[in-house]
Amino acid sequence: MDSVNMDLQEKDRIGQYLTPHLSEMVFDELSEGYLKKAGIADIMTGVPVPIRKKELGNITTLAIARNMAFVIGCDPSFQYRENYIAYILRTFDKRFAQGLIADGVDGAEKNDYDYACIQFRAAMQIDPDNADAYYCYGRACKDAYEAGEDEEFVGRFKAESLEAFEIATLKNPQFADAFYYLGYSYVNLGLYVKAQLTWQEFMKLSQDEELKKEIADRLGQLEQPVEIEKGYNMVLSGKYEEGIEVLSEYTEGPFAGWWPLWYYLGIAYAGLDEKDEAVASFLQVLRFSPSNQETMEELVKLYEDMGDEDRAAKYRNKIQLVRENAEKDREIKASMSGPATKLN
Repeated sequence: MDSVNMDLQEKDRIGQYLTPHLSEMVFDELSEGYLKKAGIADIMTGVPVPIRKKELGNITTLAIARNMAFVIGCDPSFQYRENYIAYILRTFDKRFAQGLIADGVDGAEKNDYDYACIQFRAAMQIDPDNADAYYCYGRACKDAYEAGEDEEFVGRFKAESLEAFEIATLKNPQFADAFYYLGYSYVNLGLYVKAQLTWQEFMKLSQDEELKKEIADRLGQLEQPVEIEKGYNMVLSGKYEEGIEVLSEYTEGPFAGWWPLWYYLGIAYAGLDEKDEAVASFLQVLRFSPSNQETMEELVKLYEDMGDEDRAAKYRNKIQLVRENAEKDREIKASMSGPATKLN
């Protein structure tokens, strides 16, 4: 098994949307007598256990373990995370994760993506080498962001989904469906070379002829985007003339509206000190991406170098306006969502 895991404790992109569900729990300690009888005093003395408010009259070993899993699925940085995992593994074993995965799948089928993500995140912590947990988590995050509208929400779940699919393919290099969805994740980010390589691997692994036909068509559609991305990479590596030669072929036709195409042309021309061509390329970027701050910053530098202070000031002011509007949007969203509940 590959040793790469998702570090949910250090980089929890979506925890803020899940921790409010901890309000379903109350916490209490198990009696000293029970701890000794169950042989768990060494790991559970002084550790409060989660109990669902609706289950106060029916507390079982299984219910405690499921609630512990729920808590660490909501908040992987929970104070007693290691105690909870130790309890689950000692009382049951890592196969407990399979039940959590099954529950998560049921939740996803009911469009309860929060619950599904919580269960899959818990399963990943209890059995870190379980490729199914990562794959299902990726699917749940994908379904969640496709149903979402808030830009930050979509971005966070999209990044989480991508990483989960990547790790699923590392845990199980024969996992065809994980390669299938990972390819789409790369396409959504404009990573066409990675998508091409990923789907080529899917084509080798899959036995699903219908899906293979779909991906064969997608691979055909990727041929030109892959070449464009190669042009981007040439520019990023300082091969400006080669990058311009590749990218210039696509400035007319179906890809002429891709703002990154013009952005990298601008970077290449600026790198060759061809300022007029760089300015023209960056202005094209703003036609298709009017609030693109990086492009405006490049224009400010170019106009300053050209001694055109009026135009440099124009784009400095636009940058400030975009930043102020973005800050106002964040404040509005924060006021509408309210603070997340988090227990430690």
